Amino acid sequence: LTTPELMLGGGFVGGIMIHSDEDTRRTALNKVLDAGSDWIDTATSYGNGQSETNIGRLLQEMPKERRPRVSSKIGLTPEDLKDPKSAVRKALEASLERLQMDKLELYQLHNRIGWSGSQGRDWFTPYDILRPGGIADAFEAAREDGLTDFTGITALGNTAAVRGVIASERFQSAQVYYNMLNPTAAVNAPPGFDTTDFRGLLGACRTHGLGVIGIRILAAGVLATNERHGREIPITDNSDPATEDMRADAVWRLLGERNEPHAATAIRYGLANQDFSTIEFGAAEMSHIDIALAAQAAGPLEADALAKLATAFQTA
Repeated sequence: LTTPELMLGGGFVGGIMIHSDEDTRRTALNKVLDAGSDWIDTATSYGNGQSETNIGRLLQEMPKERRPRVSSKIGLTPEDLKDPKSAVRKALEASLERLQMDKLELYQLHNRIGWSGSQGRDWFTPYDILRPGGIADAFEAAREDGLTDFTGITALGNTAAVRGVIASERFQSAQVYYNMLNPTAAVNAPPGFDTTDFRGLLGACRTHGLGVIGIRILAAGVLATNERHGREIPITDNSDPATEDMRADAVWRLLGERNEPHAATAIRYGLANQDFSTIEFGAAEMSHIDIALAAQAAGPLEADALAKLATAFQTA
């Protein structure tokens, strides 16, 4: 499986595949395709299927040889544990219908993973996933039936539990949280670090041969712009928009004046970590697409900026 350096996200936070008009969506997708980024990621939950539907319409306008590869995700419910195989197949077939496709490149579990299901309805345990007849078997059945080429997980929840699922090697990819505010998937957290510690996730993926999609590289837009649209929803512990803004302000004070938009710096930070197979980015408008592609052209963030960030993170 090969991936582009950047992958366009079709999600709610950026929202260009949900909240914009069709001409804007069409222009955005064609622009990233022209730049060589031939993959778009979506999910059933993005706009309650609207993202998939909108992407499907665009795909039908294109010659087959120009169409991007598509990945999607499903968030299962506790009731689905009674028959995971049927639940996964039903959800995947519904996604394929909205996308007007016969098969996905990658289908991913969108639930958080923890040791106990008591954290919420969207959490599942490693046992729920890995037991005979469980979620992993259901995803593998969909793969064997030719509905998806690969399967993956969303590496959120209890980090140790997530690492256990990665180590099972039942899935081929993982979406891993990583940005300048929280790079703990790659480096140890400093003493007193009070938000989610993703310790060891990149190392586990590397050891067990999983491809890695970097997510939240812009921290839901907090690292991209000072403008707020109400979709800046943190997904890490002890985080809220005000706290994330404060953390972002500290990063920009540290780096000082730069000759590029903040979003470009944040994306280039992700590109500097070679453990990621691809970095997913969201966009709310066409200018955000232009910035992301300019960041890709500029290449990984320069070594002195990376060193400043690494030192500050460990001494914060």
